[in-house]
Amino acid sequence: MNSEMNAGNSEPSTGDPDSTIHNPGTSVNRRIFRAAVTVTLAGVLVKLVAASKEFVVAGVFGRSDAMDAFLIAFLVPGLLVNLFSESMNQALIPTLIRVRETEGHAEAQELLSSAMAWMCTLLAGGSLVMAALARFLFPLVAEHFSASKLALTQQLFYGLLPVVLLAGVAQNCTAVLNTFERFAWPAVAPVVTPLTIILGAWLTPRWLGIWSLVYATVAGTAIHAAIVIWMMRSHGYRFDLKFHALSSGAREVAGQYGPILLSGLVASSGLLVDQGMAAALPPGSVSTLVYANRFVSVILNLLAGAIATAVTPYFSQMVARQDWAGARHTLNTYVRITALVSLPVAAAMIFGSRLLVQLTFQHGAFGPQDTDAVAPVQAMYAIQLPFYIVSRVFYRYLVAIRRTKLILYCGVINLVLDVVLNLVLMRWYGVAGIALATSLWMVSTFVFLGYWTYRLLPPPGPADAEATA
Repeated sequence: MNSEMNAGNSEPSTGDPDSTIHNPGTSVNRRIFRAAVTVTLAGVLVKLVAASKEFVVAGVFGRSDAMDAFLIAFLVPGLLVNLFSESMNQALIPTLIRVRETEGHAEAQELLSSAMAWMCTLLAGGSLVMAALARFLFPLVAEHFSASKLALTQQLFYGLLPVVLLAGVAQNCTAVLNTFERFAWPAVAPVVTPLTIILGAWLTPRWLGIWSLVYATVAGTAIHAAIVIWMMRSHGYRFDLKFHALSSGAREVAGQYGPILLSGLVASSGLLVDQGMAAALPPGSVSTLVYANRFVSVILNLLAGAIATAVTPYFSQMVARQDWAGARHTLNTYVRITALVSLPVAAAMIFGSRLLVQLTFQHGAFGPQDTDAVAPVQAMYAIQLPFYIVSRVFYRYLVAIRRTKLILYCGVINLVLDVVLNLVLMRWYGVAGIALATSLWMVSTFVFLGYWTYRLLPPPGPADAEATA
């Protein structure tokens, strides 16, 4: 029997009750597929509720100055969570699984406590820095706001700052739960935040005004964090913020965290570059770019996010056990699956772009001429779909083998490519050229990460050849 199929479909037995893979009767690849489908369906549910929240909020607050102030105030907390918390999860989870596999539960708990303490320190520190800079930052971000509107934006921002810490904790606990093959409820849990906001928008705006959204957002995020903390505790991990002695695992996490954080900053810079360069084009180009990316970004978040969430604990487990045949089989399997799923989706988005924009956006002030402008830009963005989604498999494998510097190098290369391609393609295609540039450097990401993934994957050994024979 082929050894790669064996490796991908079975696991070594272990007496450790904390073992990540604890369903020996089910193949790893099937469990990854089931997890990806579960996370995707949960994501669809959460996004549907979030869309309902947008309708409710729009009905209550409309396009008011207060709503503008709230949206601008919420930008920075979201950025801080994505940078500090998601980077910590990617740096921590492979090491946490290795420590749990090789050193035991007590050492893993110490590592988790230290990592959470550091993450909360970074989030709190980042929040304080941004709070101190708010009076200088918001006049730059919202330079056309009146003085009273700008003052409201800063006040709302201060009120939203607890979300940074709460959302970071929730993300961290969710990532830990995934290492126990717990995907469904952690993926559904974020739905409590938009539900709380809906209730707040219905019940309290008469007394609280726009602050009803602030209080509801903080309360919903706190409930979300409490739920996943309880779930994590039920699986044997305490939410315990404590700095322990610097172990080899903690040093490994610290060494990986820097490159991942910097790569996140580079990626964020790319978004700013695109919008900044679009601003140099004729009026309406920035909004065209944003509208064109709406549906593409939703598909990327759902499909790429699901596959990344699903494969991470399994790749980490295989690397901890040095099960390279299993890793190879899973890599090949999910490169094929993600390509087969994403290619028809991309084709539908490209060839059906005009119809999609027409059905969803074209009403009121958004007329046929706006559809003509947005549809080709959306088609250019959609080209990236298969390359981005497949590259997430490579990305998570490289994180699992702790080669995060390669991810940083890839990000820097792509930022340079983004600027150069924008400058060239904008002259020929206008704002559609910026979207095409994004898709082209995503092809570069696919090639770069794929090359290094297979180059660093150990080749089949003698045992594999014997088993195949």
